[in-house]
Amino acid sequence: MIRIERDDPRRRDVLELLGGHLADMSATSPAESVHALDPAALSGPAITFWTARQDARVLGCGALKQLQARQGEIKSMHTAAHARGRGIAALLLAHIVDEARRSGHERLFLETGSQEFFAPARRLYHRHGFLDCPPFAGYVLDPNSIFMTLDLAAHEPAGHIPRHLR
Repeated sequence: MIRIERDDPRRRDVLELLGGHLADMSATSPAESVHALDPAALSGPAITFWTARQDARVLGCGALKQLQARQGEIKSMHTAAHARGRGIAALLLAHIVDEARRSGHERLFLETGSQEFFAPARRLYHRHGFLDCPPFAGYVLDPNSIFMTLDLAAHEPAGHIPRHLR
């Protein structure tokens, strides 16, 4: 069974996962276009951080950053290499969207890369109702970034979660 729970980004296994995430971002984007947060930033008061685990093994992570009243930004979505292709990112994304809705958010935003490496992430976000949008919250136009948004009032809650992901 896969569990998604609030977690501490400074836990040893989570630090390893986030290290891989930051390494992937640095390998695929110029330094000025890497917007991934480090563990200290992910521990901040305006951020809620979750991990997906099976037994004790960390499979992926994601976070929700409070922007302004009723708006949030999805940050640090990452699936461990050993867990890719199992639907972990979709499960995490659905959880974060549901938690945002329960917390009274009306709109979510995110930034992801424009490079081919990020194509699976962009497809995931589009499948879940996210639409491309202009830069938000201090981001600027960048050929290495794609900005997306989701209107939670117009987006239906996540549907059935496949049995193998529960």
